[in-house]
Amino acid sequence: MIDFLIITVFSLLIGLSQRQIHQQKSTNTPTFGTDRTFTFIGILGYILALLDPAGYRLFIGGGLALLTVLATAYYFHIKNNNDYGITTILIALITYSLGPVILSQHLWMVLLIVVTVLIFAELKELFINISQKFDRHEFLTLGKFLIIAGVILPIVPDTTFIPGISLTPYRIWLAVVVISTISYISYLLKKFVFPKGGIIISGILGGLYSSTATTIILARKSRDDQAHMKQYMAAIIFAVGMMYLRILLIVLIFNHELFLKLWLFILILALVSCGIALFIFFRDKGGSNVTDGLTGDKNPLEFKVALIFTALYIAFSFITFAVVDRYGTTGLNILSYIVGLTDIDPFLINVFQGKFSVGIAAVAMATLQAIISNNVLKLLYGCFFAGRKSWIILVSGFIIIIAINIIFVLII
Repeated sequence: MIDFLIITVFSLLIGLSQRQIHQQKSTNTPTFGTDRTFTFIGILGYILALLDPAGYRLFIGGGLALLTVLATAYYFHIKNNNDYGITTILIALITYSLGPVILSQHLWMVLLIVVTVLIFAELKELFINISQKFDRHEFLTLGKFLIIAGVILPIVPDTTFIPGISLTPYRIWLAVVVISTISYISYLLKKFVFPKGGIIISGILGGLYSSTATTIILARKSRDDQAHMKQYMAAIIFAVGMMYLRILLIVLIFNHELFLKLWLFILILALVSCGIALFIFFRDKGGSNVTDGLTGDKNPLEFKVALIFTALYIAFSFITFAVVDRYGTTGLNILSYIVGLTDIDPFLINVFQGKFSVGIAAVAMATLQAIISNNVLKLLYGCFFAGRKSWIILVSGFIIIIAINIIFVLII
């Protein structure tokens, strides 16, 4: 009884959605059935599946008869209207198939199917707009990502090839996948969700990709656009805040114990950075938010980028092992400040994954110390490329962030 009512209601909902879609087209073109037709199709499929639950022979026969009717209607629809759309017929067949699904699967599966049909049927215009933004290079980029994450990662071995160093092909490629995923998400958001986003959006999304590169680009642009200089400075600080969130995500993925020790410190630093950025932004009374920032079109999955990251990751694995093995915690502390002047992601992922002869507190301290020196580097880049008028804003913002970071290092 309950299954019958569920099938009736769900089939009616699908039919109502089809009627609404047809009405929105504002044409007199006849269509195959709407609300009542889809309801009867769903009920018919349920009854035939219920009468022969073992082999579903009646259901298959009814499906063939329904398919014949649908094919005939589709033929005349093409002939009379020159319209080759087949979506309504496919939805009718899905509606007919709900009966066996509810009899053999959990209710949530039927609900998932119905919700998916309703959503995708309504999103035609959205998919058209998205497809217009895609070009052949986007599908190539997506293919690269699927190969990196779904094909190569599962097949690489997770065995060490150098005694004493916890470095395996799987860990190396996992690091590449994680960084590539974060970068690719930032790329997609910038290109398809915020294609005309302002300076602030550029800083936020760029910080997810690379806060150092974002700082350099925005600082250079601010020199040529002094009217919106404060917005560029706010965007740079936002990029720093996003860097903290990116590192927090990386810690969570690679080292749960370290995440439990660091999450509050890093989250506070991210919130402080965003708070300072908001303060700078709202203090800007010079004009509206302009749609100029990062280009957003650079492919984050270029082979050269992955190759450089992999090389740095392997290099830091050897360097970190040698330094920690010879000098212990002191060596790790010094190294963390030095690598902060480069790309810190390969180093951080290496220490998060590695099994070194130092405690978790030393690794946590090295993480925050590397971030400190990296923030100092960004401050220097910003002051150099942006010009003197931005120095007060940049120095003030970065000093607060760095000072809090130093306090957390002393607390750990």
